Amino acid sequence: MKSLTIHNLDTEVSNAIEDIARRTGLSQNKVIKKLLREALNLEDTKEPRQDFAEFCGLWSGGEAESFSKAVGTFDQIDEEMWQ
Repeated sequence: MKSLTIHNLDTEVSNAIEDIARRTGLSQNKVIKKLLREALNLEDTKEPRQDFAEFCGLWSGGEAESFSKAVGTFDQIDEEMWQ
């Protein structure tokens, strides 16, 4: 498969891609490939999955935010402990 780099992507398009990725749980790369296939009227190929999403499920934005808040204290370093 060939790789492609897109230079100087404008902010509006970049933000839209990031938004779709966030809402769908897909990577930006997968979103772009899906959008290109749709724009070119090509059939969606069934690529073999290489992740564990079907076993683990996906979190909603609220669930991810709640988890981040719950584990936020783990980001704090106790300086006295390391001296």
